[in-house]
Amino acid sequence: MADGMSSFWGPVTSTSEFCEKNYAYSLYIAEFYNTISNIFTILLAFIGLVNAARQRFEKRFTVLHVSNMILAIGSMLYHATLQRVQQQGDETPMVWEMLLYMYILYSPDWHYHSTMPTFLLLYGAIFAVVHSVLRFGIGFKVHYIILCLLRLPRMYKYYIHTRDASAERLAKLYVATLSLGSLCWFFDCVFCKQISSWPINPQGHALWHLLMGLNCYFANTFLMFCRAQQRRWAPKIVYRMKILPYVKIEKPKTQ
Repeated sequence: MADGMSSFWGPVTSTSEFCEKNYAYSLYIAEFYNTISNIFTILLAFIGLVNAARQRFEKRFTVLHVSNMILAIGSMLYHATLQRVQQQGDETPMVWEMLLYMYILYSPDWHYHSTMPTFLLLYGAIFAVVHSVLRFGIGFKVHYIILCLLRLPRMYKYYIHTRDASAERLAKLYVATLSLGSLCWFFDCVFCKQISSWPINPQGHALWHLLMGLNCYFANTFLMFCRAQQRRWAPKIVYRMKILPYVKIEKPKTQ
């Protein structure tokens, strides 16, 4: 939210701003809370990455956790600078991450193994080039929502075929954090004028970041559980410090 203050990064060139005063705490950080709220996502993704690597899950899950970290770092740079280039560095990885989720969700039942990754790779590359030239506004948001919705039928299929109570709880937490985070994002965008007059700004977009960090972690853990079931790795959900769930597997000795 522009307030006319000078900054290290110069005038705002991004096409979107959010309901937070620019440079309220530092000349180097445009939207302070929207920037630091991404640290939580990076930490959760790193924990997931360590678990996936330690138990030798398939590389797709290593790439997935790394993509979560890259997206959060891109978001930090965007909200810290509010520059057009950094906005591209936030929005393009958002689409790439959705394409990666599509691959993980749909590839187990895809009979032509090379066609899906090839198509998704080309789609992601073409989108990056076109988006950098045309600079989609509302079109980007609609496109991203469509990609998110395309995940849901497959997630629901995995959910109804899961008989493990802990895994079912992860799926419910995924839906809950997605719903609550979307509400925070919606109210921050639509009611910014009213929120700006409140004594305390609830920082709806920063809350969206925190909830999406949890959402990605729950989604990744649920998908790792389902994939381990498909591979017959005897997965179970255990809790680190009785708080953070992760998947523990027992691979057959032949694997």
